[in-house]
Amino acid sequence: MHPPGTQLGDSPPPESFRANQSAAEGPTDGELMSRSVAEPECFATLFDRHATAVHRYLGRRVGDLADDLLSETFLIAFRRRDTYRAMHLEVRPWLLGIATRVVHGHVRAERRRYRALGRTPVESPAQPEDADVLSDRLAARALRGPLAAALAGLKARDRDVLLLFAWGQLSYEEVAAVLEIPVGTVRSRLNRARRQTRAALEAASPFEDLR
Repeated sequence: MHPPGTQLGDSPPPESFRANQSAAEGPTDGELMSRSVAEPECFATLFDRHATAVHRYLGRRVGDLADDLLSETFLIAFRRRDTYRAMHLEVRPWLLGIATRVVHGHVRAERRRYRALGRTPVESPAQPEDADVLSDRLAARALRGPLAAALAGLKARDRDVLLLFAWGQLSYEEVAAVLEIPVGTVRSRLNRARRQTRAALEAASPFEDLR
């Protein structure tokens, strides 16, 4: 398993684009999930398509625990594959929802990680980065100092919404579906998390321009 990437706004296309591109070369995720109920080996292709994205999300939340939690996430997904309904949610968001619930069992470890990073000085980029890169995604190197401390201070439910949106690259509707809450609740939690993050940073938040 490769370690998480260093930046959410790296130049490769979004995970959803790559997943759709892979699906276009063979059965769709939904088709594979349906087949996997009777043919469990089909689930391996879903792992190949989505493990990197899920691992990256977990790595940014729990660091070194990501490998173990990735295995747990896909084991749960495999056991629940007969409950998946494509009409409600695509496979990648569904997996990220499972991963988020797995993280709930390690909330203390997640907070310790953010607090430790909060004591780490913020690194300045060696050269200016493209504005589009910085506008919609958090750079991993930005997860230092006040920002990490701010994340540690958020309520878990608000942090889930913010990070599924920013790091999981999910829409309001997808976040609502994976957390089983109304879209209005997603918006209110996201707004609250942004306000608290900005207040903690006492400056413009890296989340400010997220869609």
